[in-house]
Amino acid sequence: MKDPDSQDYLVGIVGCGAMGQGIAQVSVQGGLRAKLFDARDGGAAAAKDAIAARINRLVEKGRLSEDGAKAAIDLLVPVDRLDGLSDADAVVEAVFEDLDVKHALFKDLEAVIRPDCILASNTSSIPISSIARVCEHRDRVAGLHFFNPVPLMKLVEVIRAAQTSDDTVQALMALGKRMTRVPVEVKDSPGFLVNMGGRAYSTEALRIVHEGIATPAQVDAIMRDCWGFRMGPFELMDLTGIDVNYPVSQIIYDGYNQDPRLKTSANHKAMFDAGLFGRKTGQGWYRYEDGKIIDPPDPNFTSSVDPVTEVAIVPNSAAIELMESSFDDEDQDLSFLDPDDDIDLDDLKAQIERLEAICAELDLQIVPDNGNCPILAAPIGIEASTISADSQMMTMIKAVDPKRLVCVDLSGNISKRLTLMTAPGADPKHCASVAAAISKKGRNATVIADSAGFVGQRMIAMVSNLGCYMAEIGLASPEDIDTAMQLGLNYPQGSIALAESVGPKDILGVLLGLQESTCDDRYRPTQWLRRRAQLGLSLYTPN
Repeated sequence: MKDPDSQDYLVGIVGCGAMGQGIAQVSVQGGLRAKLFDARDGGAAAAKDAIAARINRLVEKGRLSEDGAKAAIDLLVPVDRLDGLSDADAVVEAVFEDLDVKHALFKDLEAVIRPDCILASNTSSIPISSIARVCEHRDRVAGLHFFNPVPLMKLVEVIRAAQTSDDTVQALMALGKRMTRVPVEVKDSPGFLVNMGGRAYSTEALRIVHEGIATPAQVDAIMRDCWGFRMGPFELMDLTGIDVNYPVSQIIYDGYNQDPRLKTSANHKAMFDAGLFGRKTGQGWYRYEDGKIIDPPDPNFTSSVDPVTEVAIVPNSAAIELMESSFDDEDQDLSFLDPDDDIDLDDLKAQIERLEAICAELDLQIVPDNGNCPILAAPIGIEASTISADSQMMTMIKAVDPKRLVCVDLSGNISKRLTLMTAPGADPKHCASVAAAISKKGRNATVIADSAGFVGQRMIAMVSNLGCYMAEIGLASPEDIDTAMQLGLNYPQGSIALAESVGPKDILGVLLGLQESTCDDRYRPTQWLRRRAQLGLSLYTPN
């Protein structure tokens, strides 16, 4: 098997559509010779012309020298017959997604290439082992999955099938680097790494909207402003196309034996059935004209009441002092406490610090509960309803009035936007007065329905949990999972890094709160997450 760093290394590319052309372009820009074959008459020659035009545009933009462009274009060689690839060191297949077509092509390729030539597929949905099963030399067959547009998307997945040799994987990793890409090694599985890893971001957003917790515009705004995502999940679904992301979601869900953590929601299928695919049809979760959103819904809450100036908070310092002394007092009546409750005073103290800090920023004076003012809480993975029902545990004095309780999400970046939620039956004037205080200080407020984990906590917990699951089953290393999520999906951080930044213990708490609230195994924590959170270990800690 030839070293991909050899000066005369030759890549064959079969299929000269958008993906094939992109693969050829990054090949020659990396100094590799590339032979192009397409089944259409003149397809390979036309592809060379299109690639040359794109490379020359890089010269016009000052990104490539004229000499560099000419050298790259000279490395492109169209061929009219498949046996024109007989001297290739590796062949990358980029034809359409049909297993029968790929089987026929790989058998034909094996008849003309050398025994040490690598055969790689750019498939995004078909298991590599399924493609390789018709080949005589399955050890040299692997996946080399690029992302569209290839010249702009730096990631390439190197897919190891059941019988792929170590030499083949290592050669393709080196080849990916030679193509100026960032390769990550991935186990052969439904959706591979990126398509699998992206499921949580979309499906949890869909579930939140399906439950009536928030609108698509609210979810998108929270994920952009508070968590640093370039696009919200509904904007992203409209961009990629619901005709694409719904079927992919179903393929991966079925491929993992219908694991509830990967299940999409009825509203996703409804959009697909209605043909509302997003930008390409002019309407999806938003309406579009010339590819731009028109009349976007406002995610911001507009208050019609005056800003509040005084609030009570739960828990508060007095309650913590009373709780600490009561736990040491054998005569203190603690019968109202649930023996299964795991009361962590450090966590409650941290909540108080967060609440005190945000009240100071919003010029809100914290007062003892006078029976009239809003009561603020900053829960992690707990509903407003649950706080009201179980709040004597946190106050040691009396239950919190659910009509005046306003929960605020203080996770993520709160410099631009704060998310508020209340329990059913709450008096809306209290939430509105807190929202007015937020707006007065130049921040946006989003008001949602009651939910364990608000919106942001839920989304991040599910993205993190899926990242941990991918590590747990050995789909890729935690480091490669992070790289793939950032480069393949433009996440602000990788799935594991997100969980580390929030804190594994808090991620676990949100998932457990959701699981208890919904009785849905969709939210069951992975063993990878649970064990490390319990032990206080980094999520990068190997087994």
